[in-house]
Amino acid sequence: MILAGDVGGTKVHLALYDFANGRLHPIRDQKFPAHEFGSLDEVVLKFLAGDGTNTTQGKDILAACFGCPGPVRDGRLKLTNLPWILDTRDLVKSLSIPHISLINDLEANGYGIPELAPESIFTLHDGDPEATGHAGLMAAGTGLGQALLIWDGKKHRPIPSEGGHSDFAARSNREIALLEYLRNTLKGRVSWERVVSGIGIKNVYTFLRDVEKINEPGWLHDRMLSEDPNAVIGQCAEDGSSSLCFETMKIFTGAYGAEAGNMALQVLATGGMYLGGGIAPKILKTLKNGTFTQAFIDKGRLSPLVESVPVRVILDDTCALLGAAAYAEARASENSGYSERAASLQSS
Repeated sequence: MILAGDVGGTKVHLALYDFANGRLHPIRDQKFPAHEFGSLDEVVLKFLAGDGTNTTQGKDILAACFGCPGPVRDGRLKLTNLPWILDTRDLVKSLSIPHISLINDLEANGYGIPELAPESIFTLHDGDPEATGHAGLMAAGTGLGQALLIWDGKKHRPIPSEGGHSDFAARSNREIALLEYLRNTLKGRVSWERVVSGIGIKNVYTFLRDVEKINEPGWLHDRMLSEDPNAVIGQCAEDGSSSLCFETMKIFTGAYGAEAGNMALQVLATGGMYLGGGIAPKILKTLKNGTFTQAFIDKGRLSPLVESVPVRVILDDTCALLGAAAYAEARASENSGYSERAASLQSS
């Protein structure tokens, strides 16, 4: 078996996999609120314990991999949005699993893309679907993740990036005003993540409410207090019930498209741009209204190049888990000489 984990700022998603006919086959999975645990070890041990009838021992697991937000150095990282420090050596000891890897969460998503079924990807912008080459991956969720997908002539090799923390570039007078508002609010520099993320949606909403004075009706104020604010904003933007929410998502999707276009230029993503994370699949109607694509393509003399880049939305929220599982099996087979994936093909 393979243990895979997608460690986010708000939740930890864990899963066990085996292989059937060379493809990953899920055994069971579970999500845990990250803030309720003091360490990743605690979450994993609770998951492996199951409900008492499906307990899994570390010795039964061939390898594990966890996709985590933040840069991994020498098998160690401090999580970006959680007060945890992870180290593969400590995890091997506490979990009794022989092969454990930590990789960036967007790197895990990159490894997961080839494992997805065709219906798990939605094409937002056709571009040139026959083109090959490097690709890019952006994921707006709790934060803003990015990864480069480097084409080696046969497949894409994910390279982690922290580009989501680079400086936000305002493109209009309205975005300049937003930038100034956030600089004052944050007491310093403003990154793309402060605009294009779950955090960013709330930042933009507050700017429009408090600076542009767009009306927040009482019913909306009450819903923002009692429900998930981002879900409320997204829903009310798409059903047209709130101009404040509509304008919030207009700024958000425009900035998302602009930075995706920037990344397409930086990596020369002729092989496409992928949008992962938890937000994009939930706001497809908003993404399809043209604001994202217009900002994506608006690159001056390089607009024709970016217009040829396909943009695809990842719909499967287990993409990072699949990628982590694929990575874990590949590294374990390199170390041991035994491949569970290859063995499943021979036995079929």
